Amino acid sequence: MAIDRETLRYLGWWLAFGVLMCLLPFVVGTGTLRILIFAHFLAMFAMSWDFLSGRTGYISFGHPFLIGIAGYTTAILSFRFGVPIYFSIPAAVVATLVGGTLFFLPALRIRGTYFALVTLAFMEILYQLTKVVAPKITGGTRGISGLESIVTGAVNNYYLSFGIMFVIGVVLWLLIRTRLGVALSAIRMNEEAVRSTGHSTTKLKLFAFSVSAAVSGIGGAFYVHYIGSIAPRGMFEINFLFTILVAALLGGAETIIGPIMGAYFLTVLLEYLRPVMPGMERYLLYGGIALVLYVVRPEGIYSIIADAGRKVQEWRR
Repeated sequence: MAIDRETLRYLGWWLAFGVLMCLLPFVVGTGTLRILIFAHFLAMFAMSWDFLSGRTGYISFGHPFLIGIAGYTTAILSFRFGVPIYFSIPAAVVATLVGGTLFFLPALRIRGTYFALVTLAFMEILYQLTKVVAPKITGGTRGISGLESIVTGAVNNYYLSFGIMFVIGVVLWLLIRTRLGVALSAIRMNEEAVRSTGHSTTKLKLFAFSVSAAVSGIGGAFYVHYIGSIAPRGMFEINFLFTILVAALLGGAETIIGPIMGAYFLTVLLEYLRPVMPGMERYLLYGGIALVLYVVRPEGIYSIIADAGRKVQEWRR
């Protein structure tokens, strides 16, 4: 991919964003850093969903299925069998790719609502399996707790989670600007037209899914080691899926940058609503806010900021 002027300009913004976030621990407290750590993981999951569903139009409701494969793989290997986490985490990513492909590849041949329902079914299947199959290994309904931490302290975990999220964001953003990214967008608009040009839409969709699964695996493996536990109810809860979808759509689907914005917005909103609304009602409120914003501006937060930037440039001229 040739690095054009626009790409260089955006890379400059990526760099500025990275520098700003690296300086943040010097001016905010540990409580804020812990909130942002969760935002980083949500951003990874939202970007993963966006690369598959935002680009191709194949709406997946099964991303917790992929995240769960990674989380349970590294948890079982490290906690039950004593495998060092620098081996269990890569193994978790591979397991996500293999296991996810075996389940999702047949589903890639169907479209629309049927694809969404099949992916949702996969999530429910794994949810039930983790509760009843080999509970001495999976922990059953209680899950597994006491997982080893990768690093300790809010600052260290902040830099680790941000570094992973930042690298994933830049790589995915560069990928969507290649010919592959354009081809994936073309599938969303008219899959039959793409197929008529001689391109294998199955291979393109498999590529999108593989990248999406790899990102989910990385995020899921690091996530469970950060929180120190994994349980089926938390991993496969509908609110978890809902939050991932809303973060991607509210931030701006098809952009990679948008899901990062959406993840920060939702995480900060939910955490600062907690003292006022400690129960589930805060999800209703943030869902209402998300719905209103999505109706008013379907392109998401990213488009609002992009339009503001263009107006500033026009004003300067």
